[in-house]
Amino acid sequence: MKTTITFGLSIDTVNWEQLKHDLNTDDFDNGRTPEQLRVSFQNSAYCAMAWCGDRVVGTARLLSDGVCNAYLVDVWTLTEHRGGGVATEMIRLLKECVPGQHVYLQADDHLVGFYARLGFAPQPNGLATVVGEWLKGS
Repeated sequence: MKTTITFGLSIDTVNWEQLKHDLNTDDFDNGRTPEQLRVSFQNSAYCAMAWCGDRVVGTARLLSDGVCNAYLVDVWTLTEHRGGGVATEMIRLLKECVPGQHVYLQADDHLVGFYARLGFAPQPNGLATVVGEWLKGS
């Protein structure tokens, strides 16, 4: 029996504790608490969620200035649903929200081919820093 995955741009019904648990179990947890996850997604310009029933099985979000630049982050699909187009659909939905904007992302080497198939081109020399102590901001 094939599982039905649905997609949406709302985070209103997300169970943040369950999502935190699933991210941790799926080795995609970066240390945020359930509340910090909620705030991260709530403060994003756009969020795409994949659902299997009432459980989130995929996430992606865009940070955007609303004019010309957006940054794609937190692209995740629960392992058991990978390879079925879940991330592709979430990214498609998000790209539709920001016509005319440059969408940037940072990806691990093994994911570059995946993102290239979705129209992203490598951008050399991405740099990052953490200001202060990780996840200890105001």
